[in-house]
Amino acid sequence: MKILFLGASDSPVFLWLKQQGEDVHSTLDKITVDYVLENKFNFLISYGYRYVLKKEILDLFPNRAINLHISYLPYNRGADPNFWSFIDGTPKGVTIHYLDEGVDTGDIIVQKEVVFDSLESETLASSYQKLHIEIQNLFFQNWEAIKNQKCSRRPQVGNGTVHKKKDKEALLHLIEKDGWDTKLSVLVEYGKKLKMQKSNEGSLYR
Repeated sequence: MKILFLGASDSPVFLWLKQQGEDVHSTLDKITVDYVLENKFNFLISYGYRYVLKKEILDLFPNRAINLHISYLPYNRGADPNFWSFIDGTPKGVTIHYLDEGVDTGDIIVQKEVVFDSLESETLASSYQKLHIEIQNLFFQNWEAIKNQKCSRRPQVGNGTVHKKKDKEALLHLIEKDGWDTKLSVLVEYGKKLKMQKSNEGSLYR
């Protein structure tokens, strides 16, 4: 098996795969069909890759293209999943899923819900780091089953939520002062205010 890892070459997942003796090659560049065929890749792992893969590329990896996403799908598909989970008040967690033509809409292989107990001590940075550790461990534990296609597989249920990169722009003031050190409580409280505001606006039109 020759694995194409769409992610950073210093990623703990990539380095772990190398340590396991896997034939794995990394890139962060936009890939093409010719690139895949010329290098004879037959398994694809995406982790922190910025490009959406087209059908013509996914067709080269039938049941062998997976993605590591730091959200509890179907919630927070797309960009900035950790940030939006606190704003929207949705479940937090990590998911390994098969890739399809949608954005984080493929069948779920395995996922884990993650709870953050202290919103005052936890920050955007610490929660982000915690989620990445969780998904890396989830991958390590399940790689053999995934590799041998003996893993579970189930479709996503419900509409969930999705966000684009530009959606965050209107809320950048929340993290303008402390950046990644912004406390989770700041995001949660703002999210509650947004919900209350929308609820009040909705009641005016009933």
